[in-house]
Amino acid sequence: MIFRYFFICLFVFLFNCKNKENTPIAQLDGTPINLSYAKGFEITHFENHTLLTINSPWPKAEKTFKYALVNKDIASKITLNNADFDGVITIPIQKMVVTSTTHIPSLELLKVGNTLVGFPETDYISSELTRSRIDSGHVRDLGKNEGINTEVLLEIRPELVIGFGMDNNNKTFDNIKKAGIPVIYNGDWVEHSPLAKAEWIKFFGVLYNKEKEADSIFKSIENSYLEAKSLALNAKNKPTVLSGAMHKDIWYLPNGTSTEAQILKDANVNYLWSETEGSGSLSLNFEVVLDKAKNAQFWINPSFYTSYEALEKANPHYTKFDAFKNKNMYTIANTKGSTGGVLYYELGIARPDLVLKDIIKICHPELLENYTPYFFKSLE
Repeated sequence: MIFRYFFICLFVFLFNCKNKENTPIAQLDGTPINLSYAKGFEITHFENHTLLTINSPWPKAEKTFKYALVNKDIASKITLNNADFDGVITIPIQKMVVTSTTHIPSLELLKVGNTLVGFPETDYISSELTRSRIDSGHVRDLGKNEGINTEVLLEIRPELVIGFGMDNNNKTFDNIKKAGIPVIYNGDWVEHSPLAKAEWIKFFGVLYNKEKEADSIFKSIENSYLEAKSLALNAKNKPTVLSGAMHKDIWYLPNGTSTEAQILKDANVNYLWSETEGSGSLSLNFEVVLDKAKNAQFWINPSFYTSYEALEKANPHYTKFDAFKNKNMYTIANTKGSTGGVLYYELGIARPDLVLKDIIKICHPELLENYTPYFFKSLE
Protein backbone atom coordinates (compact mmCIF):
# COMPACT_ATOMS: atom_id res chain seq x y z
CA MET A 1 0.00 0.00 0.00
CA ILE A 2 2.86 2.34 0.83
CA PHE A 3 4.47 1.72 -2.57
CA ARG A 4 1.11 2.07 -4.31
CA TYR A 5 0.49 5.42 -2.59
CA PHE A 6 4.04 6.53 -3.50
CA PHE A 7 3.56 5.76 -7.23
CA ILE A 8 0.15 7.51 -7.31
CA CYS A 9 1.68 10.64 -5.77
CA LEU A 10 4.62 10.46 -8.18
CA PHE A 11 2.27 10.09 -11.16
CA VAL A 12 0.17 13.10 -10.07
CA PHE A 13 3.32 15.18 -9.47
CA LEU A 14 4.80 14.34 -12.89
CA PHE A 15 1.45 14.92 -14.64
CA ASN A 16 1.08 18.34 -13.03
CA CYS A 17 4.66 19.26 -13.90
CA LYS A 18 4.08 18.27 -17.52
CA ASN A 19 0.92 20.34 -17.66
CA LYS A 20 2.73 23.35 -16.24
CA GLU A 21 5.53 22.95 -18.76
CA ASN A 22 3.13 22.85 -21.71
CA THR A 23 0.84 25.64 -20.55
CA PRO A 24 1.63 28.82 -22.52
CA ILE A 25 2.71 31.62 -20.22
CA ALA A 26 0.12 33.88 -21.79
CA GLN A 27 -2.69 31.68 -20.44
CA LEU A 28 -1.63 31.79 -16.80
CA ASP A 29 -3.42 34.13 -14.40
CA GLY A 30 -2.61 37.76 -15.03
CA THR A 31 -3.98 41.19 -14.18
CA PRO A 32 -5.80 42.85 -17.08
CA ILE A 33 -5.98 46.63 -17.22
CA ASN A 34 -9.39 48.22 -17.54
CA LEU A 35 -10.36 49.59 -20.95
CA SER A 36 -13.54 51.64 -20.96
CA TYR A 37 -14.31 51.69 -24.68
CA ALA A 38 -11.70 50.00 -26.88
CA LYS A 39 -12.29 46.38 -27.92
CA GLY A 40 -9.45 45.93 -30.38
CA PHE A 41 -6.63 45.36 -27.89
CA GLU A 42 -6.00 44.05 -24.37
CA ILE A 43 -3.19 44.56 -21.87
CA THR A 44 -2.54 41.95 -19.19
CA HIS A 45 0.25 42.18 -16.62
CA PHE A 46 2.11 39.07 -15.45
CA GLU A 47 4.92 38.63 -12.95
CA ASN A 48 7.76 38.94 -15.46
CA HIS A 49 6.13 40.32 -18.62
CA THR A 50 3.08 42.09 -20.04
CA LEU A 51 0.85 40.52 -22.67
CA LEU A 52 -0.36 42.86 -25.40
CA THR A 53 -3.17 41.26 -27.41
CA ILE A 54 -4.46 42.73 -30.68
CA ASN A 55 -7.99 41.44 -31.27
CA SER A 56 -9.01 43.54 -34.28
CA PRO A 57 -6.06 44.62 -36.43
CA TRP A 58 -8.42 45.06 -39.40
CA PRO A 59 -12.15 44.58 -40.10
CA LYS A 60 -13.39 40.99 -39.70
CA ALA A 61 -9.93 39.79 -38.64
CA GLU A 62 -9.87 36.07 -37.82
CA LYS A 63 -6.42 36.06 -36.23
CA THR A 64 -5.51 37.42 -32.79
CA PHE A 65 -1.94 38.66 -32.31
CA LYS A 66 -0.13 38.29 -28.99
CA TYR A 67 3.06 40.05 -27.95
CA ALA A 68 5.14 39.62 -24.80
CA LEU A 69 6.53 42.92 -23.53
CA VAL A 70 9.56 42.57 -21.25
CA ASN A 71 11.30 45.36 -19.35
CA LYS A 72 14.92 45.99 -20.34
CA ASP A 73 16.21 45.56 -16.79
CA ILE A 74 15.04 41.92 -16.58
CA ALA A 75 15.07 40.90 -20.26
CA SER A 76 18.36 39.01 -19.92
CA LYS A 77 17.22 37.21 -16.78
CA ILE A 78 14.07 35.49 -18.03
CA THR A 79 13.22 33.02 -20.76
CA LEU A 80 9.94 33.08 -22.65
CA ASN A 81 8.73 30.51 -25.15
CA ASN A 82 8.68 32.51 -28.38
CA ALA A 83 6.25 30.02 -29.88
CA ASP A 84 3.58 31.36 -27.51
CA PHE A 85 3.75 34.85 -29.00
CA ASP A 86 3.82 36.67 -32.31
CA GLY A 87 6.72 38.69 -30.94
CA VAL A 88 8.76 39.28 -27.80
CA ILE A 89 9.57 42.97 -27.42
CA THR A 90 11.86 44.72 -24.98
CA ILE A 91 10.41 47.91 -23.49
CA PRO A 92 10.49 50.86 -23.15
CA ILE A 93 10.90 51.44 -26.88
CA GLN A 94 13.70 53.85 -27.82
CA LYS A 95 13.48 53.78 -31.64
CA MET A 96 10.14 53.35 -33.41
CA VAL A 97 8.63 53.53 -36.88
CA VAL A 98 4.90 54.22 -37.29
CA THR A 99 3.00 54.01 -40.56
CA SER A 100 -0.12 56.15 -40.00
CA THR A 101 -0.33 59.83 -39.10
CA THR A 102 -2.96 58.84 -36.50
CA HIS A 103 -0.15 57.25 -34.45
CA ILE A 104 1.89 60.44 -34.12
CA PRO A 105 -0.36 62.36 -31.68
CA SER A 106 -0.11 59.55 -29.12
CA LEU A 107 3.69 59.72 -29.23
CA GLU A 108 3.63 63.48 -28.79
CA LEU A 109 1.01 63.44 -26.02
CA LEU A 110 3.16 60.91 -24.16
CA LYS A 111 6.24 63.08 -24.80
CA VAL A 112 8.08 60.32 -26.65
CA GLY A 113 7.97 61.91 -30.10
CA ASN A 114 11.78 61.90 -30.10
CA THR A 115 11.72 58.08 -30.46
CA LEU A 116 10.17 58.28 -33.95
CA VAL A 117 12.91 57.56 -36.49
CA GLY A 118 11.01 56.77 -39.69
CA PHE A 119 7.68 57.22 -41.47
CA PRO A 120 6.38 56.45 -44.98
CA GLU A 121 5.55 59.58 -47.02
CA THR A 122 6.46 62.18 -44.40
CA ASP A 123 4.74 64.99 -46.34
CA TYR A 124 1.43 63.80 -44.87
CA ILE A 125 2.59 64.73 -41.35
CA SER A 126 1.16 68.05 -40.10
CA SER A 127 2.53 68.29 -36.55
CA GLU A 128 4.99 71.16 -36.23
CA LEU A 129 7.01 69.24 -33.65
CA THR A 130 7.46 66.16 -35.82
CA ARG A 131 7.95 68.26 -38.96
CA SER A 132 10.91 69.97 -37.27
CA ARG A 133 12.42 66.53 -36.56
CA ILE A 134 11.87 65.53 -40.19
CA ASP A 135 13.54 68.72 -41.40
CA SER A 136 16.53 68.11 -39.13
CA GLY A 137 16.97 64.55 -40.44
CA HIS A 138 15.88 62.73 -37.28
CA VAL A 139 12.87 61.13 -39.00
CA ARG A 140 13.62 59.37 -42.29
CA ASP A 141 11.15 59.09 -45.16
CA LEU A 142 10.51 55.41 -45.89
CA GLY A 143 8.81 55.73 -49.27
CA LYS A 144 5.24 54.62 -49.86
CA ASN A 145 3.20 52.87 -47.18
CA GLU A 146 2.33 49.92 -49.41
CA GLY A 147 5.99 49.42 -50.28
CA ILE A 148 8.21 50.62 -47.43
CA ASN A 149 11.85 51.11 -48.36
CA THR A 150 13.33 48.25 -46.36
CA GLU A 151 16.91 49.33 -47.10
CA VAL A 152 16.40 52.63 -45.29
CA LEU A 153 14.43 50.85 -42.56
CA LEU A 154 17.26 48.40 -41.92
CA GLU A 155 19.71 51.29 -41.90
CA ILE A 156 17.90 53.14 -39.11
CA ARG A 157 17.13 49.81 -37.38
CA PRO A 158 14.05 50.61 -35.24
CA GLU A 159 13.18 48.37 -32.32
CA LEU A 160 9.55 48.21 -33.44
CA VAL A 161 7.33 49.02 -36.41
CA ILE A 162 3.68 49.94 -35.83
CA GLY A 163 1.72 48.96 -38.91
CA PHE A 164 -1.84 48.96 -40.13
CA GLY A 165 -3.44 46.94 -42.88
CA MET A 166 -6.67 45.84 -44.52
CA ASP A 167 -5.75 42.16 -44.11
CA ASN A 168 -2.87 39.85 -43.24
CA ASN A 169 -1.33 39.96 -46.71
CA ASN A 170 1.50 42.47 -46.49
CA LYS A 171 4.77 41.27 -47.97
CA THR A 172 6.62 44.37 -46.77
CA PHE A 173 5.74 43.69 -43.13
CA ASP A 174 6.63 40.01 -43.63
CA ASN A 175 10.10 41.01 -44.87
CA ILE A 176 10.55 43.41 -41.96
CA LYS A 177 9.72 40.64 -39.49
CA LYS A 178 12.12 38.25 -41.25
CA ALA A 179 14.84 40.86 -40.74
CA GLY A 180 14.28 40.57 -36.99
CA ILE A 181 12.27 43.76 -36.46
CA PRO A 182 8.91 43.16 -34.76
CA VAL A 183 5.74 44.55 -36.36
CA ILE A 184 2.58 45.23 -34.34
CA TYR A 185 -0.67 46.03 -36.12
CA ASN A 186 -2.55 49.03 -34.73
CA GLY A 187 -6.31 48.77 -35.21
CA ASP A 188 -7.48 52.07 -33.75
CA TRP A 189 -9.34 52.87 -36.98
CA VAL A 190 -11.44 49.68 -36.69
CA GLU A 191 -13.09 50.73 -33.42
CA HIS A 192 -16.78 51.71 -33.46
CA SER A 193 -16.83 54.82 -31.27
CA PRO A 194 -14.80 58.05 -31.08
CA LEU A 195 -13.67 57.42 -27.50
CA ALA A 196 -12.72 53.81 -28.29
CA LYS A 197 -10.36 55.06 -30.98
CA ALA A 198 -8.90 57.67 -28.65
CA GLU A 199 -8.29 55.03 -25.95
CA TRP A 200 -5.58 53.47 -28.14
CA ILE A 201 -3.18 55.92 -26.53
CA LYS A 202 -2.99 53.22 -23.85
CA PHE A 203 -1.61 50.86 -26.51
CA PHE A 204 1.33 53.23 -26.93
CA GLY A 205 1.53 53.86 -23.19
CA VAL A 206 2.36 50.24 -22.41
CA LEU A 207 5.12 50.19 -25.07
CA TYR A 208 6.88 53.06 -23.31
CA ASN A 209 6.19 52.13 -19.67
CA LYS A 210 3.91 55.18 -19.54
CA GLU A 211 0.62 53.54 -18.68
CA LYS A 212 -0.27 55.99 -15.91
CA GLU A 213 0.42 58.95 -18.19
CA ALA A 214 -1.65 57.40 -21.00
CA ASP A 215 -4.53 56.73 -18.64
CA SER A 216 -4.44 60.31 -17.34
CA ILE A 217 -4.33 61.80 -20.85
CA PHE A 218 -7.23 59.64 -22.00
CA LYS A 219 -9.35 60.54 -18.97
CA SER A 220 -8.81 64.22 -19.74
CA ILE A 221 -9.93 63.70 -23.37
CA GLU A 222 -12.89 61.57 -22.25
CA ASN A 223 -14.04 64.19 -19.72
CA SER A 224 -13.72 66.94 -22.31
CA TYR A 225 -15.79 64.91 -24.80
CA LEU A 226 -18.53 64.01 -22.32
CA GLU A 227 -18.77 67.60 -21.06
CA ALA A 228 -19.22 68.83 -24.64
CA LYS A 229 -21.82 66.14 -25.31
CA SER A 230 -23.74 67.21 -22.20
CA LEU A 231 -23.49 70.86 -23.22
CA ALA A 232 -24.99 70.08 -26.64
CA LEU A 233 -28.19 68.86 -24.96
CA ASN A 234 -28.89 72.50 -24.04
CA ALA A 235 -29.34 73.45 -27.70
CA LYS A 236 -32.71 75.01 -28.50
CA ASN A 237 -32.93 73.40 -31.94
CA LYS A 238 -31.61 70.36 -33.78
CA PRO A 239 -30.49 71.44 -37.27
CA THR A 240 -30.47 69.02 -40.19
CA VAL A 241 -27.06 67.99 -41.53
CA LEU A 242 -25.78 66.56 -44.82
CA SER A 243 -22.28 65.14 -45.33
CA GLY A 244 -20.03 63.78 -48.07
CA ALA A 245 -19.98 64.43 -51.82
CA MET A 246 -19.91 62.71 -55.21
CA HIS A 247 -17.03 60.61 -56.49
CA LYS A 248 -17.69 59.90 -60.16
CA ASP A 249 -21.40 58.93 -60.12
CA ILE A 250 -21.70 57.88 -56.46
CA TRP A 251 -22.31 60.03 -53.38
CA TYR A 252 -20.38 58.68 -50.41
CA LEU A 253 -21.44 59.67 -46.89
CA PRO A 254 -21.15 58.22 -43.37
CA ASN A 255 -23.56 55.49 -42.34
CA GLY A 256 -25.50 55.94 -39.13
CA THR A 257 -23.30 53.58 -37.10
CA SER A 258 -20.01 55.25 -38.07
CA THR A 259 -17.95 57.28 -35.62
CA GLU A 260 -18.59 60.38 -37.75
CA ALA A 261 -22.34 59.89 -37.36
CA GLN A 262 -21.95 59.27 -33.63
CA ILE A 263 -20.15 62.59 -33.20
CA LEU A 264 -22.98 64.32 -35.09
CA LYS A 265 -25.47 62.63 -32.79
CA ASP A 266 -23.51 63.67 -29.70
CA ALA A 267 -23.45 67.23 -31.06
CA ASN A 268 -27.28 67.07 -30.93
CA VAL A 269 -27.90 67.59 -34.63
CA ASN A 270 -30.19 65.73 -37.00
CA TYR A 271 -27.91 63.83 -39.36
CA LEU A 272 -30.31 62.79 -42.11
CA TRP A 273 -28.90 59.27 -42.45
CA SER A 274 -28.53 58.57 -38.73
CA GLU A 275 -30.85 55.54 -38.88
CA THR A 276 -28.76 53.60 -41.40
CA GLU A 277 -26.48 50.73 -40.40
CA GLY A 278 -23.63 48.77 -41.88
CA SER A 279 -19.87 48.80 -42.34
CA GLY A 280 -18.12 51.37 -44.47
CA SER A 281 -19.79 54.43 -45.97
CA LEU A 282 -23.15 54.73 -47.70
CA SER A 283 -23.12 54.77 -51.50
CA LEU A 284 -26.09 56.65 -52.97
CA ASN A 285 -27.01 58.28 -56.25
CA PHE A 286 -27.38 62.03 -56.54
CA GLU A 287 -31.16 62.06 -56.86
CA VAL A 288 -31.64 60.16 -53.59
CA VAL A 289 -29.39 62.60 -51.70
CA LEU A 290 -30.97 65.68 -53.27
CA ASP A 291 -34.49 64.49 -52.48
CA LYS A 292 -33.66 63.96 -48.80
CA ALA A 293 -31.13 66.70 -48.09
CA LYS A 294 -32.03 69.57 -50.43
CA ASN A 295 -33.20 71.66 -47.45
CA ALA A 296 -30.51 70.53 -44.96
CA GLN A 297 -29.32 73.50 -42.92
CA PHE A 298 -25.65 72.45 -42.80
CA TRP A 299 -23.38 70.53 -45.13
CA ILE A 300 -20.37 69.25 -43.19
CA ASN A 301 -17.26 67.78 -44.76
CA PRO A 302 -18.00 67.75 -48.51
CA SER A 303 -15.16 65.37 -49.33
CA PHE A 304 -11.89 67.10 -50.39
CA TYR A 305 -13.50 70.30 -51.73
CA THR A 306 -12.13 73.53 -50.26
CA SER A 307 -14.23 76.21 -51.98
CA TYR A 308 -17.72 76.85 -53.32
CA GLU A 309 -16.22 77.57 -56.73
CA ALA A 310 -14.46 74.20 -56.87
CA LEU A 311 -17.62 72.42 -55.77
CA GLU A 312 -19.78 74.12 -58.40
CA LYS A 313 -17.18 73.48 -61.08
CA ALA A 314 -17.09 69.78 -60.20
CA ASN A 315 -20.89 69.47 -60.44
CA PRO A 316 -23.29 72.41 -60.97
CA HIS A 317 -26.07 70.40 -59.33
CA TYR A 318 -24.42 70.95 -55.93
CA THR A 319 -25.81 74.50 -56.07
CA LYS A 320 -29.35 73.13 -55.62
CA PHE A 321 -28.76 72.47 -51.91
CA ASP A 322 -29.83 75.12 -49.39
CA ALA A 323 -26.57 74.69 -47.47
CA PHE A 324 -24.68 75.73 -50.62
CA LYS A 325 -26.99 78.67 -51.30
CA ASN A 326 -26.79 79.88 -47.68
CA LYS A 327 -23.02 79.32 -47.40
CA ASN A 328 -23.43 76.88 -44.52
CA MET A 329 -20.74 74.44 -45.61
CA TYR A 330 -17.70 73.41 -43.54
CA THR A 331 -14.66 71.33 -44.42
CA ILE A 332 -11.59 69.78 -42.83
CA ALA A 333 -9.66 70.15 -46.09
CA ASN A 334 -8.66 73.77 -45.39
CA THR A 335 -6.75 72.97 -42.19
CA LYS A 336 -3.39 71.62 -43.34
CA GLY A 337 0.20 71.30 -42.24
CA SER A 338 3.07 73.07 -44.00
CA THR A 339 3.49 70.26 -46.55
CA GLY A 340 -0.19 69.74 -47.28
CA GLY A 341 -1.19 67.03 -44.81
CA VAL A 342 -4.77 67.42 -43.50
CA LEU A 343 -4.58 67.88 -39.72
CA TYR A 344 -7.89 66.10 -39.07
CA TYR A 345 -6.52 62.83 -40.46
CA GLU A 346 -3.63 63.05 -38.01
CA LEU A 347 -5.15 64.39 -34.80
CA GLY A 348 -8.87 63.73 -35.18
CA ILE A 349 -8.79 60.15 -33.84
CA ALA A 350 -6.73 61.11 -30.77
CA ARG A 351 -8.84 64.20 -29.98
CA PRO A 352 -12.52 63.45 -30.68
CA ASP A 353 -13.41 66.08 -28.08
CA LEU A 354 -12.07 68.78 -30.40
CA VAL A 355 -14.02 67.35 -33.35
CA LEU A 356 -17.20 67.33 -31.27
CA LYS A 357 -16.68 70.91 -30.11
CA ASP A 358 -16.11 71.99 -33.72
CA ILE A 359 -19.51 70.56 -34.75
CA ILE A 360 -21.24 72.12 -31.73
CA LYS A 361 -19.69 75.50 -32.56
CA ILE A 362 -20.90 75.25 -36.16
CA CYS A 363 -24.43 74.07 -35.40
CA HIS A 364 -25.02 75.62 -31.95
CA PRO A 365 -22.67 78.65 -31.87
CA GLU A 366 -24.41 80.12 -28.82
CA LEU A 367 -23.21 77.21 -26.67
CA LEU A 368 -19.49 77.82 -27.31
CA GLU A 369 -19.24 81.56 -27.84
CA ASN A 370 -15.48 81.84 -27.25
CA TYR A 371 -14.43 78.63 -28.99
CA THR A 372 -12.55 78.64 -32.31
CA PRO A 373 -13.01 75.47 -34.41
CA TYR A 374 -9.84 73.39 -34.58
CA PHE A 375 -10.39 71.30 -37.71
CA PHE A 376 -13.47 72.58 -39.54
CA LYS A 377 -13.51 75.82 -41.50
CA SER A 378 -16.00 77.42 -43.88
CA LEU A 379 -15.52 76.70 -47.55
CA GLU A 380 -13.70 79.54 -49.28
